[in-house]
Amino acid sequence: MPIKSRIRTVPHYPKPGVMFRDITTLLKDPVGFRITINELVNRYTAEKIDRVAGIEARGFIIGAALAYQLGVGFVPIRKKGKLPAETVGHDYDLEYGTDRIEMHVDSVSQGERVLLVDDLIATGGTATAACKLIESMGGKIVECCFVIDLPDLGGRQRLEKHGQKVFALCEFEGD
Repeated sequence: MPIKSRIRTVPHYPKPGVMFRDITTLLKDPVGFRITINELVNRYTAEKIDRVAGIEARGFIIGAALAYQLGVGFVPIRKKGKLPAETVGHDYDLEYGTDRIEMHVDSVSQGERVLLVDDLIATGGTATAACKLIESMGGKIVECCFVIDLPDLGGRQRLEKHGQKVFALCEFEGD
């Protein structure tokens, strides 16, 4: 059974008209979770990667498991004010306002190769901000990796326009 079939769709969440793609059903399925991580490990084993950076919160789950299997460190990228030590951040635009993501100042060193991971790419705003944040610290993005791509929302194209390589295990058409 493929990964896509293990992902639940929740209609009209968080607002009417949105089809929320929920990976908690994939994560609770031991075979599905193992297939997900193994496919990503197989993709990146031959790459030189120094760190896996995961975007809060579901990117932590996939990213930490992947970092462990690859034998590299994990870097959490969090919303403003959630990390305890000195941070560096990047502000980015939302539909109605701005937001900020942060990581510790010692998370990535000059020249380190970083794999960025999250559960889903939609509009690409947070992922683009995470790439800029990592690059501002001297890191080089190897690829932006997602379990799900929502191609109709343009996030892949936004990241590619920024010069990033993008990979997703599956796609869902529509919102």
